[in-house]
Amino acid sequence: MRHLLTLADLTPDEIEGLLRLAAKLNKEWRRGGNKPILAGQTLALYFQKPSLRTRVSFEVGMQQLGGHGLYLSDAEIGMGKRESVPDIARVLSRYTQAIMARVFRHSDLETMAQYASVPVINGLSDYDHPCQVMADLLTMREHLGKDLRSRQLVFIGDGYNMANGLLFGASKVGLNITVATPDAYKPNAEVMAKATEFSEESGAHVRWTTDPHEALRNADVVYTDVWTSMGQEAENEVRRHAFRDYQLNGTLMRSAPAHALVMHCLPAHRGEEITDEVADSANSIVFDQAENRLHAQKAILAWLLGGARLPKRRRAEV
Repeated sequence: MRHLLTLADLTPDEIEGLLRLAAKLNKEWRRGGNKPILAGQTLALYFQKPSLRTRVSFEVGMQQLGGHGLYLSDAEIGMGKRESVPDIARVLSRYTQAIMARVFRHSDLETMAQYASVPVINGLSDYDHPCQVMADLLTMREHLGKDLRSRQLVFIGDGYNMANGLLFGASKVGLNITVATPDAYKPNAEVMAKATEFSEESGAHVRWTTDPHEALRNADVVYTDVWTSMGQEAENEVRRHAFRDYQLNGTLMRSAPAHALVMHCLPAHRGEEITDEVADSANSIVFDQAENRLHAQKAILAWLLGGARLPKRRRAEV
C-alpha cells in the first residue's frame, strides 16, 4: 500500500506516470466524461484548515471517477484533542478506501499513515503540498512542453511548505529551480539537501538567493505564494515588512524575460505578494493551475485506489 505525503517519496518515473495519467484523464473528461473506475469507493476528506480548491477538486474528482467524497471538519473530529490520531486513522480505515487530510502538522500525517490500513494523501501540511505541485507540473507541461529539463522555475516568497514541495518536484523531474527569499525565511536546510541530491540524478540545478531581481533573469516560470500562511497570522506585520521587496509586481517582473509565465497556488492576497497587474496579466496561468488540481488529483486517486496503472515512458523519451 502506498501513501502520498511528500513528493520526496515518489520516484521520477512515478511522477512522470502520474502526470501522463492526469493528462489522459483530462482528455477523457473533455471528450464526454471519465469512466467510473472508482465506483463504490469513498474518500474521507479531513480538514483542519479550510480550503476552496482542495475540497472541491477532491470531491468533484471522486464523483467524476464514480466514487464518493465524504467531508469531515475538525469540529467533528478534533484530532489530538477529542480523539487520538492513531484511533482516527484506524476508524476511517474501516469505513473508507482512502483518507485525504489537510493539517497543520506534517507529523500528524505521518502518524496517520503509520496506523491507517488505507492510503493517506497529504492535502497540505507545514512541510509539503504534493497535490498542488503535481498540478503545477502538469500546468507547466501544458504550456512549455512535456520535457521541462531545460526550463527555469523561480519561486519568490517564503521558503515554507510550497517552496519545499516545488523543490522536491522540480529536482525530481529535472526542472531547474531557484528560490528567492529573505535570509530569515530561506528553505529548510534538510529540504535543500534532499532536493540537491535528487537534482544530481535528474540533472537539474537547485539554488537559493536573497536577490529576487537576479533570480528572475532567465525565468521561464515565476511562482509566488502568500507571505503569511494559516497559523502564522500573529506574524503578519513582521512578514509584510520582511517581504516588501519580494512582491510580484510590474517592476519586479521587468527583471524576467517577456515570455515568463506567472503562477500562484491561490488564494492570493492581492496587493501583498502579487498585484492585480501581474495576477491578471496575459502571462498569468494561475487559473489553469487551479483547474489542474482536479486532473492531477484524479490521477493520484486512480493510482492509489487501484483504478488505473501509471503509463510508462516510451523508450525514445528516456
